[in-house]
Amino acid sequence: MGNQVVIIVGTFILLLTGLLLGYVLSQLVLGYLAFNLLTFFGTISLILIFGTLYYVLFWQLKRGQTQVIPAQMPTRLEEQTPTTPENHLKNKLISRLNGDVAAAERLIDQAKQNYPGMPENWYCERVLDDLDRDTR
Repeated sequence: MGNQVVIIVGTFILLLTGLLLGYVLSQLVLGYLAFNLLTFFGTISLILIFGTLYYVLFWQLKRGQTQVIPAQMPTRLEEQTPTTPENHLKNKLISRLNGDVAAAERLIDQAKQNYPGMPENWYCERVLDDLDRDTR
């Protein structure tokens, strides 16, 4: 809803500013409006307002489009890793290993062999703690 309001208001102001800028420039070209410091700064300010609104409007449109794309097309890392809340630690481990899912699975399996009977989250925490200790 917020993006739509910004787009509608921005488009309306952009349209008005463009019409005003076109009118001022046409009056300057036709000679009905004297070219002095006031008309110069007025024209420059209209150009700046028009350019800024144009940039913000299309930036907002582009931002709205990029927010839809990740939900529709998962990245390669998201396809490999489960996205359930319980696996937050597993995702953290995979990101710590620069996306190497196979290495994360091997480390978790090795921890399961060394410490059998523990919950899945405990193994992820253990591997993360081991990695932290090893990097120090």
